[in-house]
Amino acid sequence: MKLLEGKTAIITGATRGIGKGIAQIFAQQGANIAFTYASSASKAEELEKEISSLVKIKGYQSDASDYDAAQNLVEQVLTDFGTLDIVVNNAGITKDNLILRMTKEDWEEVIRVNLNSVFNLTKAATKPMMKQKSGSIINMSSVVGVKGNAGQSNYAASKAGIIGFSKSIALELGSRNIRCNVVAPGFIETEMTEVLDEKTVQEWRNNIPLKRGGTPEDIANACLYLASDLSGYVTGHVLNVNGGMLTY
Repeated sequence: MKLLEGKTAIITGATRGIGKGIAQIFAQQGANIAFTYASSASKAEELEKEISSLVKIKGYQSDASDYDAAQNLVEQVLTDFGTLDIVVNNAGITKDNLILRMTKEDWEEVIRVNLNSVFNLTKAATKPMMKQKSGSIINMSSVVGVKGNAGQSNYAASKAGIIGFSKSIALELGSRNIRCNVVAPGFIETEMTEVLDEKTVQEWRNNIPLKRGGTPEDIANACLYLASDLSGYVTGHVLNVNGGMLTY
């Protein structure tokens, strides 16, 4: 028996990196996949082709930071798939700068995309999950949201906000058998990090106790645990997946 057999998951931002890794692992474990993407229709089609032999999968061009779009997405997924068992709020952006140089727009955009989208999609998913008296909501934070980082005050604030939000939702919805947890990745090597200077990346690896960057699969496996019944008594938890960068 696969861990997510017969369940339906919404995964935001799933055409690359961590989101794609989550979609792949969830599909291998039997979950039907509804995923969102911002603009890359060709990558969305590639993911659909890759996974369609395993489970039902459908991509939706949708912006969860738009309240109405998030509501419409959940309605559409319920129409297309029949149930909604798992939500993974993964989509996010960075606009890094020191506070002296950070613009009002850069602050507001990161908060809107990273934090508002988590509220919007969680709110939209709450009613159907309450109706079926089950559900797992997984929100993607970051090691930066736990400990902060110079030059990323907007990103850190959004990711710390996700932690406070998720703990509150866990308290609100626990009596309805809906769990809400957080995954806080450390340095994960994806397409986005490939453009960085190799020497810099190696220095980062050397400073991590496990001496390597994480992979999308590392994060996907943590999400698999939180999505499945293996974590049936876990809610309001922040799971740090960072190779030992942070141990509190």
